[in-house]
Amino acid sequence: MKLGIVGLPNVGKSTLFNSLTKAGAESANYPFCTIDPNIGIVPVPDERLKVLGDLYNTEKIIPAAIEFVDIAGLVKGASKGEGLGNQFLSNIREVDAIVHVVRCFEDSNIIHVEGSIDPLRDIETINLELIFSDIEIIERRLSKSIKGSKNDKSLAKEVEVLTKLKAFLEEGKLAKGFPTDDEEEIEIIASLNLLTYKPVIYAANVNDDELADDAINNPHVNAVREFAKQESSEVFVICAQIEQEIAELDDEEKKMFLEELGLKESGLEKLIRASYSILGLISYLTAGPKETRAWTITKGTKAPGAAGKIHSDFERGFIRAEIVSYQNLVDCGSFNAAKDKGLVRSEGKEYVVQDGDVVLFRFNV
Repeated sequence: MKLGIVGLPNVGKSTLFNSLTKAGAESANYPFCTIDPNIGIVPVPDERLKVLGDLYNTEKIIPAAIEFVDIAGLVKGASKGEGLGNQFLSNIREVDAIVHVVRCFEDSNIIHVEGSIDPLRDIETINLELIFSDIEIIERRLSKSIKGSKNDKSLAKEVEVLTKLKAFLEEGKLAKGFPTDDEEEIEIIASLNLLTYKPVIYAANVNDDELADDAINNPHVNAVREFAKQESSEVFVICAQIEQEIAELDDEEKKMFLEELGLKESGLEKLIRASYSILGLISYLTAGPKETRAWTITKGTKAPGAAGKIHSDFERGFIRAEIVSYQNLVDCGSFNAAKDKGLVRSEGKEYVVQDGDVVLFRFNV
């Protein structure tokens, strides 16, 4: 899973990026991977892996991972070359979802680029930059399609869709709101990899004293929640400053610190939950003496497709999947004990894999 983090300067975006990547790397004892200064790979915290690892006396535990891309320098006019934004916008074309950090806290010591706190205005500013960038992409594709349609009549549909979509974006609307049920049109739009077609998760950055009650009395956060509801986006409340402090702690200290603040989970865990929810993802597990691992798949994936996440040979030569739920396996204490109790099922090609399934694939190539 790949997430792009956007936001105006001084909203807490880079603080959040730095703390998320550092916290994730340290708390899971996972080698933090910096591909370049703006990309970090973070493991998905999953307590089930440690339990299974102990059960199997596993040599290696491999959690699912999220790649965060920090889009630096995104300011008003970025699409026209202001700041550094335009060159970084290309970095998030490949992400699965966008995490938009919005400032919902007052602090006279931290100047807002617009001079006041107004998250909806900030969202509109960023959205306009994403829209301008998308229009540029559509114009380039449209130019090619118009030329090609002279010799290839099948491109006429593409020209029609792109023309309508461009006009829609020029009204200041996001591509994901484009009204169509036509499968061919949806396919054309999806192929463009538009920024405004991607799911969005809003990270409402608040002061630490508002975290415990999820900032229910913060008017800025409530405005973001209302806005997000209209466009079917996710929202989670975070304090980037607290995340930075958490990043310096080990697991035990982090747990105590969160308890003192009256919190059940860190910002990273909230973000992961929101990401899995908006993208319709789940994790299934594989376990054994050599390796215990979490695999991320889309809800509704059938057993052969899930097997293909491990290796294409598993999908190609799929015979069956032996499946036991995580809880049943832990309660029984071993795979064989669960089998003796009839809790291990043999499933075929039509089985839809569920979150928390512990799976052993049988295949033949």
